[in-house]
Amino acid sequence: MKRTLSDWLAHCAAMHPTEIDLSLERVIEVRSRLGLEFDVPVITVAGTNGKGSTCAMLEAIALQAGYRVGLYAKPHLVHFEERCRIDGRMADAADLLPHFEAVEAARGEITLSIFEFTTLAIARALAHAPLDLVILEVGMGGRFDAVNAFDTDCAIITSIDLDHMEFLGPDRESIGREKAGIMRRGKPAIVSDPVVPSSVIAEADRIGAELWLFGRDFNYAGDRQQWSWAGRERRYNGMAYPALRGANQLLNASGVLAAFEAMRERLPITAQAVRTGLALVELPGRFQIVAGQPTLVLDVAHNPHSVAALAQNLDQMGFHPRTHAVFGAMRDKDLAAILTRMAPLIDNWHFTDLPIPRAARAEELAVAARLSGLQGPGPDWRAPACRPCTGAGGSPGCGRPG
Repeated sequence: MKRTLSDWLAHCAAMHPTEIDLSLERVIEVRSRLGLEFDVPVITVAGTNGKGSTCAMLEAIALQAGYRVGLYAKPHLVHFEERCRIDGRMADAADLLPHFEAVEAARGEITLSIFEFTTLAIARALAHAPLDLVILEVGMGGRFDAVNAFDTDCAIITSIDLDHMEFLGPDRESIGREKAGIMRRGKPAIVSDPVVPSSVIAEADRIGAELWLFGRDFNYAGDRQQWSWAGRERRYNGMAYPALRGANQLLNASGVLAAFEAMRERLPITAQAVRTGLALVELPGRFQIVAGQPTLVLDVAHNPHSVAALAQNLDQMGFHPRTHAVFGAMRDKDLAAILTRMAPLIDNWHFTDLPIPRAARAEELAVAARLSGLQGPGPDWRAPACRPCTGAGGSPGCGRPG
C-alpha cells in the first residue's frame, strides 16, 4: 500500500528496467486509457538551456494578466512537488496522490519509467484543475519526451546546444531535430535561439508549423537602463530588465513575448502584465544571488553553453576578493570543459557528492580537476592561483596592478 508521495516515487523508480526510455507508445496508450486531454491552451517548451526561465516568465506574465495557470516544470531542486504549480503555488503532496493512483490503475500491464509515470500524474492534476493556460516543460530532447504525448497550441524552442548526446545525437543539427519534435502542424513554433540549426527550420517546413524565428519575426534591443522588444505586429518599449539575472534572459523573454503575440487571440495580455510579470518573476537556482556575507550564487549550469553563461555572469558581478565554488555534477557531463571554463574565476574548489546514482563522487571530480590542469590533493582544495583582477586598481593587498 502506497500512502505517501515518497512511496509512489519509490514505486515508480523500481517499475521500469531503464530510467530513460526514448519512446512514446506506452505513454500515449496510458494517456488514452485515462482519457487525459487539456481543454485550455497548452504551451510546450523545449531546448537545451533556458527552458526553466522561459516557463517562469510565461507563468508570471499570464498570472499578472489574470489567467489561472498550471505549470509542469522539471527537475525539482528540493521537493518533488515543485514540478507541479497551480496558480503560482506548488502543489501539495497529498493532492497529487489520487492522480498517481489513477495512473497506476490505468497502466495495467504497461511499465512506465519514473519520468513517464510522474508526467502523466502531474498532467492529470493539471487537467482536473480550473485553469486557463497549461505550460509544459520538456525534459530531455522533445520528440520522445513524455510531454510530447500531449498536443500543443504553441511550441517554444529555446537555445540548442550539446547535451545528452548519447541520446540525442552528436551535434546541434541532430539535437535540434529532436527538439523540433514538439512542433505541430499549423501551430506557432517560436525559436529563440539566434543561431537556429537548419534541421529545426526543415522540420517546421516539413510539417507545416507556423515558424517564428528570432531576428526575423521578433527581436530586442537594449542599453544599460532598459530594453525594448518588437514582434510581427506588437512592440514594447522602455521596459525594465527581467528580475531573472543572466546574459541570456533577454533572449528567453523575447521568445516568451513572441509566444504571447502568436497566441493573442486566445490569450490576450496587456503591456502592464508584461512589465509586472517580468519584474516579479522568480526561478530558484538560475543565477540566483543570495545577499549577505559572503554573497552566494546558486546556479544549475551543467553543459558548455550554460557554463559559459555562468562564467560571463560571474565576471560581470564586480570585484570580490575570493571566489569559492561548491561543485557537484552528474558523471556523464563534460566535466573537463566545465572545470576548465570556470577555472579562471575560481580561487577555491570544494567538491561534493550528490545523492543520485548518476552523480560523480567528490573524489572523481577532484581527479577530473587534476586531469584538467588544476592541481590539488583531494576533494577540497585551493586552486593554484587567484584569478586576474578585472577591476581598476586591483584587489586590496594582492600586490597586483590593475
